[in-house]
Parts: sequence; structure tokens; C-alpha cells
Amino acid sequence: MEQTVNIVSRQQWGAAAPKQKESLEGPAQRVVIHHTALQSCKGLAECTDELLAIQRLHMKERHFDDIGYNFLVGGDGSLFEGRGWGVMGAHTKGHNGDSLGIAFMGNFNNDTPSEEAILSVKQLLMSGVLQGFIRPEFALYGHRDLGATQCPGENLYAALSQLRSST
Repeated sequence: MEQTVNIVSRQQWGAAAPKQKESLEGPAQRVVIHHTALQSCKGLAECTDELLAIQRLHMKERHFDDIGYNFLVGGDGSLFEGRGWGVMGAHTKGHNGDSLGIAFMGNFNNDTPSEEAILSVKQLLMSGVLQGFIRPEFALYGHRDLGATQCPGENLYAALSQLRSST
């Protein structure tokens, strides 16, 4: 079954070029789920400003090479290319070498992740496995499982089982 997902490209959301890119050594063994802890958004028009603000914050203030996440998802299920497939992210200190970081746009200490966003990320994970970017037996974590943080927020953390059930 060919699982195609529509991903809004960096070019489409107006991303700045990365300072440099480092490749993952092979397919990601782990997927780490994050939230942006900012306001939620839906679709390209609404999310563009958020994406640009996150990329600016990560590159200018945190001195990352690029936006930290590999992919981001809006409340309507729109998927946005961050660093993309096969590129090492800057999302989980000490754990970036073999993982992929996916951020849900919003603050999920307060909000509940939408069914559309959950479904899109499930499809993204399946697509990544089919294309060989993610190992079929990958492990899924919330950021808080690997670091001292509230990320990805109470309500998204509680929903991780819905993502695990898909694969």
C-alpha cells in the first residue's frame, strides 16, 4: 500500500536556508514527539508566521543550524517540512543522532491535539517507514521521556498511545 502524504515544503513556507546540514547515519531508530508551546494554527496561511518565528528563534537565539524539528504539524493536520527526512535535527539534547523530531504546533498543556493532526502524523510515520527513513520497529517517545521538560504537554503526551497504535 503506497502511503503518500502531502508535506508543505520549506520553499512553500519561506524557510531560510540552513547554515549546514548533517545527515542521520541511517534510518531513524526513534521518533520524538514535541509541541511548540506556542499558539496553535491551521493551514499554510495561518502557520507560516509561526514557522518563520520558530525558525528565527532556533537559528538566532539558540544558534541552531536550522529549525530544530524534522517536521511540524498544524491543527488541521497540515504537515510542514522542517529539516526533513534523513537530516539530524536539534530537538532532544543528546538524542538527535538516531531520531526524528516531530512537533505539534500549539501548547498541549492546555489544548488537546486534533484527530486530524494525530492522523497526519500516523501517516507521516508510515510513509517514513515505507520510504526507508524510519526503521519499521522504531520507538516513539515524548520529549519528556528523554529530558527534563514538560514537552510535549500533558494532553499530547496522553495521546501518544494513539500514534503508537498505528504502526
